[in-house]
Amino acid sequence: MKFLSAILSTISGSKIVKANISMLAKYLLAIVALITFYSILFHYLMDLEGQEHSWITGFYWTLTVMSTLGFGDITFTSDIGRAFSIIVLLSGVILLLILLPFVFIKFFFAPWMDAQARSRAPRELPMDTRNHVIITNYDPVTSSLVEKLISYKKDYVVLVDELKQALELYDRNIRVAIGNIDDPKTYSNLRAQNAALIVATNSDQMNTNITLTLREEFEHLPIVTTAESPHSVDILQLAGSSRVLQLYDLLGSSLAAWTIAGDCKANVIGRYEQLVIAQAPVIGTPLVGQNLSESGIRESFGLTVVGIWERGKFIVPKPDTIIDRTSVLVFAGTEASVAKYDEVYSFYQICKVAGDPVIIVGGGRVGHAIAARFQESDILYLIIERNRRRNEEDTHFVYGDAADIHTLEKAWFEKAPAALITSHDDATNIYLTKYLRSLRPDMQILSRASEDRNISTLHRAGADFVMSYASLGANAIFNFLMNEETLLLAEGLNFFHLQVPRSLVGKTLAQSGIREKTGCTVVAIQHKDTALINPEPNLQMENNDELILIGTYEAESAFLAEFSS
Repeated sequence: MKFLSAILSTISGSKIVKANISMLAKYLLAIVALITFYSILFHYLMDLEGQEHSWITGFYWTLTVMSTLGFGDITFTSDIGRAFSIIVLLSGVILLLILLPFVFIKFFFAPWMDAQARSRAPRELPMDTRNHVIITNYDPVTSSLVEKLISYKKDYVVLVDELKQALELYDRNIRVAIGNIDDPKTYSNLRAQNAALIVATNSDQMNTNITLTLREEFEHLPIVTTAESPHSVDILQLAGSSRVLQLYDLLGSSLAAWTIAGDCKANVIGRYEQLVIAQAPVIGTPLVGQNLSESGIRESFGLTVVGIWERGKFIVPKPDTIIDRTSVLVFAGTEASVAKYDEVYSFYQICKVAGDPVIIVGGGRVGHAIAARFQESDILYLIIERNRRRNEEDTHFVYGDAADIHTLEKAWFEKAPAALITSHDDATNIYLTKYLRSLRPDMQILSRASEDRNISTLHRAGADFVMSYASLGANAIFNFLMNEETLLLAEGLNFFHLQVPRSLVGKTLAQSGIREKTGCTVVAIQHKDTALINPEPNLQMENNDELILIGTYEAESAFLAEFSS
């Protein structure tokens, strides 16, 4: 009964179904007429044999024979009677055992299944749907985006044009709708006029089509599109895209920022107004062997150490946490504070890696984005590329297989401070990471991951840092939704901010237990028009203040679960 209304709607709205229903009615009338005819003939033949039976008995015998039950309590003794029984039996097999199940499936079971499928993949959202995100493609980027939207309790719907894919997504608890992604009526049915954002991560050509389609009806609707080719950026902007994301460039810039190279000054990996998030290796500095309280970083430079990277693992430090030679400190403060730190500690590291080129494995879009960032920072680099695409005399390229030791020797692998693996194939990245780590246990290895599920495998293979294409894209889109300009610091390390939850209003940072309960670190508090960077533990949080926090994805989820209403 749950889908009865949907079935009736299907029947009333289809001419083909109406014709089939007419045929079904004729079939049933034919069955009734045949049963009645057989029952009358039964009485006639029984009279010839001298047997007397009631009319009900006649219908009873006909139905038992046609359905092949054959109780045997009423039988003919003559040959003509037995021949009649055979005819009744065969017609029953054809009409009741073969045709009747087919009719049931076609006219009852199939409409029920169709109605059930339509209820799981609707073509229209409720009229009161508002502030939702419409996603026009389901891929690794939007998959990560959906997880983030769910964490922040943001409504969304994924639009697909095939019922099979829609049902597969529904079975994975993804809210899905079905429709043509280039049809204005589809977006009207999805209440696009009330949407907070449209996300298009299809091909550049389809993204242009979607944007132009939307702009026909919705002039001020925010639209975020991705662009695989740099030549598509202007086209998508002209089509009406509110924001065009070149995720490969973002990924390359992020990987370059985390690379230990050049003069080994602290690399800025994130900004929020006056707040700066930076990372710095400690190898070769007096900090090695000290614990965090002995280092005096906060007292000397006004920097708060919010985390320590140890071979790809992010650790939330305590005062007694020992700083190891392989540690990479992540700290928060102002630009001036970071500069003071560099004045003291970059001197100790300059002789360790300066002058040796960084290796970039792969000369694709990500590799070229990394190279462009290195050129801006005057960092030496060499790109290992399997296929020759440029002039042989290009001094930045080494042609060959990165899994070949002779190719690595040509790229000065023995002295390279770091290697960045940029292939779009995760299996290749895992393979090369394991190989390079076995050759150089001391070097920094950074890798990209196309699928989030391979991040932990890359770390186990020996990668110090992994940047996920999916997570980076999802964070960039989510930040646009929330009117933020921050970005993913590194895979597993997020930078986010939100209004002080009601449960924390009036409490000091020390009383809140944010770090102890969730693993997040408050790096700043936005109080009215002032950003209080690295606030003191006794600072009281007030209503309408905004917390700026750093933590892993698990820590962020724990904070939302613990404090967010």
